Amino acid sequence: MVQNAAAWILAAKAQLEVKEAPVGKVEAGHLLVKVHAVSIQPVDWKIQDHDFFVKKYPFILGTDVAGEVEDVGEGVENVKKGDRVLAHCKSLATGNPEHSAFQKFAVVDALLTSEIPSSVSFEQATVLPLALSTAATGLYQSIHLNLPHPKPDSPNPEGKGKVVLVYGGSSSVGTAAIQLAVASGLSVVTTCSPANFELVKSLGAVAAVDYKSSSVIDDLVNAIEKAGSEFAGVYDAISEKGSFEICGEVAMKVFGGKGKHYIAATLQPPEKLPGDVKSAWVFALDIVFKDSASIARAVYHDFVPHALERGSLQCKPDPLVAGEGLKDVQKGLDVQKKGVSAKKVVVTGIQA
Repeated sequence: MVQNAAAWILAAKAQLEVKEAPVGKVEAGHLLVKVHAVSIQPVDWKIQDHDFFVKKYPFILGTDVAGEVEDVGEGVENVKKGDRVLAHCKSLATGNPEHSAFQKFAVVDALLTSEIPSSVSFEQATVLPLALSTAATGLYQSIHLNLPHPKPDSPNPEGKGKVVLVYGGSSSVGTAAIQLAVASGLSVVTTCSPANFELVKSLGAVAAVDYKSSSVIDDLVNAIEKAGSEFAGVYDAISEKGSFEICGEVAMKVFGGKGKHYIAATLQPPEKLPGDVKSAWVFALDIVFKDSASIARAVYHDFVPHALERGSLQCKPDPLVAGEGLKDVQKGLDVQKKGVSAKKVVVTGIQA
């Protein structure tokens, strides 16, 4: 009989406390994961500081896990007991703490679970799930960029000739968006600081532009026009500090205004954007809750396991291990809150 414990947030704006937790019920289409490593997202400390998303306390936060399959529910075919996996936990949508990451045993949706090869550590694997879901929702949903799905062996030929702008390519979501778009056959132009040019190009971006450059808009337009013959739109992985305005101006100018004037945004876009540019907010869990299960399967079942095995998907940004065990999850939130560049805060040794 397994015993569970979790880093609970007992009340609004409270610090996390490690206490016993019930072992979640494994329903059809779900599995129980013995968690070894978790990653920390900005949303985790923002929920703690500002009290949103959580409707009932006490609660367990956390979205990303990597570990071993402990139990499998009815109808699950992509993984089996004992497999090493990564998974995106969906508690921010369900409100059920059993579906959260910051615990020793988490119930996860099989649609959002991928087997990982022995060559990938749990610390590396846990940097991917939320970023993959967020990127995939904006890239593949028909209401967003509606790109062809990724292929693990070679780029999807349906994307040939198309180019997409990923704004904020060195961020967690940005690195996932670049890699997925490249696997979908598109050419990717991105922005980041010059210190991260090598990183984004190693992920497949054909051009990187300094987002602080005074000529950033013209530089992006030129790079996009050189990269492809059809503009597929913008994935804004930052969605703040003027990114909407820059992305909007670029979308208006590329190919003389021809192409898709659309921005998939990771934060709520402003009501007014340049010209006829349209934008909508990407919610990661839409790929499992809004008739988009085919996207979840295409990414988590068909692409991720094989791409990790072949090395065509990299676990980026690199993990920054902030501590060990549930007792250090709060430390991880504090480290993430201070800010990191081209790194993902991770807490390992969750079973300790």
